[in-house]
Amino acid sequence: MTIKTEIHFACKSVKLPKKTIQEAVSKIALDYGWPNGEISIAIVDDVEIHRVNREYLQHDYPTDVISFDTTERDELLEGEVIASGETAERVAAENGWKSSDELLLYIVHGMLHVVGLDDTTAKKAKEMRQAERHYMEALLGQTPVCQTPVCGEDA
Repeated sequence: MTIKTEIHFACKSVKLPKKTIQEAVSKIALDYGWPNGEISIAIVDDVEIHRVNREYLQHDYPTDVISFDTTERDELLEGEVIASGETAERVAAENGWKSSDELLLYIVHGMLHVVGLDDTTAKKAKEMRQAERHYMEALLGQTPVCQTPVCGEDA
């Protein structure tokens, strides 16, 4: 059982230990029935996430996180999560919590998409928020990031 996680920090403004990222990726993958996987995590700036968002999703704006499920075989989860360190820094400052917690939330959200969750309807969005809260609490304990509608029950 191995979840291989490749992590690249192109934006180094937010400090989040690789060990925490690997733990989040592995925990989510295993909980959703994927004992083996290869996940790429990239922490980028707003310019880069804007480029990716425009090129792959045809959205001409920066965003917080983009994920791709690239799984081709039933026995190996494969995916990519691209998160904006600059957005995490800005949102955290606006809300008075740690930028590393905000960035971790983006990675958790992206991984939940990779394992098959989506937030396209109100019901699915509520399930996504509950899963985000569960993993943030499992990884960090109580965190102010999940005391808001971002991953609270009211979203």
